[in-house]
Amino acid sequence: IHRCFKGGEWMKDPRVKMFDWDQEWNISFAGCGFRSIYHLGALSCILERVPRLVHGASKICGASSGCLVAAALTVGIPMGEFIVFARKHTLGVFHPTFSLLRAVQDILLEKLPADAHLRASGKLCVSLTRLSDRQNVLVSEFDSREELIQALLCSCFFPVYCGFIPPSYHGVHYMDGALSNNLPLFEQRNTITVAPFSGESDICPREGTFNFFEVHYGNVSIQVNTGNVHRICTSFLPPGPEVGGGGVSLRRWSLNMFFF
Repeated sequence: IHRCFKGGEWMKDPRVKMFDWDQEWNISFAGCGFRSIYHLGALSCILERVPRLVHGASKICGASSGCLVAAALTVGIPMGEFIVFARKHTLGVFHPTFSLLRAVQDILLEKLPADAHLRASGKLCVSLTRLSDRQNVLVSEFDSREELIQALLCSCFFPVYCGFIPPSYHGVHYMDGALSNNLPLFEQRNTITVAPFSGESDICPREGTFNFFEVHYGNVSIQVNTGNVHRICTSFLPPGPEVGGGGVSLRRWSLNMFFF
């Protein structure tokens, strides 16, 4: 059963509830490595069924790979291309010549429009984890295109996996935003949360049976089941060419539960 707004009212059918279009709302995408392809599928369904839900959002938030999806949505760039780049290497991200962070930077430099920081300011919310004290920092204002790129790179830097020297933003070193807050603005009642792990997020996969056991990581609810174990392990691996049809069906089913 999905919630639309955490503060909304349930109708008689527990799967259906009222959506107040007069209130402001946010959309928050959880960091999930290469599992962010789930976000892209969910977005395609939302834009097909209820585009106003995306275009009318007050803030579009994200951590780690989720912030790339949020940025792509905010400024209009195809972020799925960094997965295509990874597939060009025989061993994907484990190939010695492959640098995930450099690949992301190359895509951002190539695809971000000159006024990307103007489009993103006040709309995009990026989650960062400050290296010195592991505290979370949310960034929503960007003075230049370069500053926006640095914020996105900092949010995507997963220690060791992406390297050993974290990037900096305004002279301060940051790392993966998912390590401190994987669903920015989660605490606000009008934030719609999207995650590729079955749990209590508003839009997420659903397992066949109910599970009472769950863990919370960076504000993301993750049920303890074999499906999520597989999803977490494969978050660090680029999806193969076979990913598509079945995954799209699952995302459509998730959206049907959310809206209907």
